[in-house]
Amino acid sequence: MRRLFPVTHETAARDRDRGELTGEWSLAELAAAYAYPVSRDGGPRTWLRANMVSTLDGAAQHDGRSQPISCPADMRVFGTLRALADVVLVGAETVRQEGYRPARARAEFAAAREAAGQGPAPAVAVVSGGLDLDFSLPLYTSPLVPTVVLTGTDAPADRVAAAERAGVRVVVAGEGRRVDPARAVAALAGLGYVRQLTEGGPRLLGQLVAADVLDELCLTLSPMLTAGDAQRIAGGPGVSVPRRFALASLLEEDGFLFGRYRRP
Repeated sequence: MRRLFPVTHETAARDRDRGELTGEWSLAELAAAYAYPVSRDGGPRTWLRANMVSTLDGAAQHDGRSQPISCPADMRVFGTLRALADVVLVGAETVRQEGYRPARARAEFAAAREAAGQGPAPAVAVVSGGLDLDFSLPLYTSPLVPTVVLTGTDAPADRVAAAERAGVRVVVAGEGRRVDPARAVAALAGLGYVRQLTEGGPRLLGQLVAADVLDELCLTLSPMLTAGDAQRIAGGPGVSVPRRFALASLLEEDGFLFGRYRRP
């Protein structure tokens, strides 16, 4: 792993001396590189970041999953971002396609999470207006931290009851069967989950972008071409004027680029 941006004399010398042009960064170094911003008093602030991967020709998936366009370095970043987060926000369809399981506790981050006042692992928050979810799965029945389901006012009562019997925390964050992105972010913050991470999928990320609630995008650019009709990283409703984000950092390993883009 090497840092391409921002580069100072200090970081350039460190890379040269430690051989990090070809070496693997430690998890502590990755955690420092991806640290959440803090408020003016030094405490955590509500911050929603997304983590996505895309091929050179814009595909966010191959055969319906993101793993084929990923790499070991991308998975290290993926794990680090989860370890820094209070909650992982994800759409119901992505939960089904990717076979989501509860976030696990990682010994390497245990001390840092305890010092930050966090639980042993991030909660998973699933966005689902109709609650068409299998509440017998481990994601709902045996997480370290209770799974949250964000839904609307018209969610079927029997599905709400099934979720609650499984130990799920059901939170209303929208009208009808629609979840409002801004209300979802605020509801999670109200539960104490201010360091927020979304892993999509494309439909949910598109809704977050359209609602202008996304603070940061961590994008892995995979040096692959897939063609076909795979989804982009964000879909759904568009915005009237494209929103420009600023490049905060850029890392590289084995041809993969790891960019962080923030709201200006």
